[in-house]
Amino acid sequence: MAKIGFIGFGEVNTPVDVIIRKCSAAEAALKAEGLDLVSVYPVADDYEETQVKGALDALSKEKFDALVVCIAGWIPTHAVVKVTEHYRHLPMVLWGLCGWYEGDRLVTTADQAGTTGLRATFEGLGYKFKYVYDIIGKKTKSDVVANYCKAAVAAKALLTDKVGMAGYRDMNLYGTLYDGMSLKKTTGIEIETFEMLEIQQRYEKLSEEEKREVVNNRILKWNFLKPAKDEGMMMAAGYYLAVKQIAEERNYKSISLKDVDGMKKLCGFPPAPIFMLLSEDGYTTVPENDSLGAVTQLMMNRLTGQLAGYLEFYEFFEGSVLAGVPDFVAADMIDGETYTVLPAAFGLLTQGILNVSKVKTGVLTMSRLVYKDGKYTMHVILGNGKTPPKWEECGWDQPAPQLSALEIEIPDVENFAQNVACQHYIITYGDNRAQIADLCGMLGIDVMYL
Repeated sequence: MAKIGFIGFGEVNTPVDVIIRKCSAAEAALKAEGLDLVSVYPVADDYEETQVKGALDALSKEKFDALVVCIAGWIPTHAVVKVTEHYRHLPMVLWGLCGWYEGDRLVTTADQAGTTGLRATFEGLGYKFKYVYDIIGKKTKSDVVANYCKAAVAAKALLTDKVGMAGYRDMNLYGTLYDGMSLKKTTGIEIETFEMLEIQQRYEKLSEEEKREVVNNRILKWNFLKPAKDEGMMMAAGYYLAVKQIAEERNYKSISLKDVDGMKKLCGFPPAPIFMLLSEDGYTTVPENDSLGAVTQLMMNRLTGQLAGYLEFYEFFEGSVLAGVPDFVAADMIDGETYTVLPAAFGLLTQGILNVSKVKTGVLTMSRLVYKDGKYTMHVILGNGKTPPKWEECGWDQPAPQLSALEIEIPDVENFAQNVACQHYIITYGDNRAQIADLCGMLGIDVMYL
């Protein structure tokens, strides 16, 4: 489990019981936010530096992913830096606590004298940090501190995360291209490609019993609006097992497949049920070799724990957009216990198992990592998802399916439209803008709020 270092500072002349009381309360608040702490306090500026040395000795026995520098009172800068310099490679939070009232009298230990002396120093030393201060009479900002620490844990996890991608540049789209070196340098994420031939070879080696087990125990538990052909369900099970074998062997966290020019054209099989099964297993999934879409999903997954499914745009309205999918939605986006599916065909494509589940409504955050002129930017839009009007995409078998979708109310459709970077944006529920800003700040990615 990820651990966070917590160091509580207070000046040597401040009553030690006060510093301990304040640090203990801050520590308890962070633990209540779900953090696993390695705590050392109080640390003062004693002349012999015994407390500084003691703190360093205690911290050296543990590994952690971020450091909370908790200022419970005035502290000379040097006493803090003599500890933090050993951890300058880690993200930090400079957290100033606050005073209290005794009757009509304000009592302070000069916490913000300590933080204001340190903020510019941390900046000058090149630390990667967030400055947070509490206000007397207001709720402690332990949640803000905790969210930054969780973003630090996410950033570390991304360093070893891999996307597995069958094929590349489906439909010769430009919006799905990526630069591997800068992507790895910036986010830590690696995109590994594997050949569709490998999927097919593994598929052909599977037994009928292996495929039948997936059909009986997984696929047939979905809510079918009309029966599907057994041949199609067996193909879905087989291709799913082939892809999952690869993902497990190579420790992929995310999967994308060549869709239109790959699975559909070469294998004669629309891959929606493959993605649906992988999503149920906890993989983040996006079609059409959407490289930066897959990377965005992993970033959002590490931040929020959600599968961070994709939606694509069909129509713009004055105050909202119609965003849906022509194939599948992530397992945790559906409004219900299980997928609702429908066998259907689109245009000249072979009939497949289409996910037509209702999508959960409510406050959501749309995001998309964008690479332009050698620089990464995260587009972030706060919206409200509503049940869409009855609609259809022209070309489906009639009666046309009601595709999984939301009508998403956003503050400024025109601004979004003039800056939109791709047809796919990634969806997480809730207002996740602050967490996204924390993570992007650590990674050196600009954030554009649309």
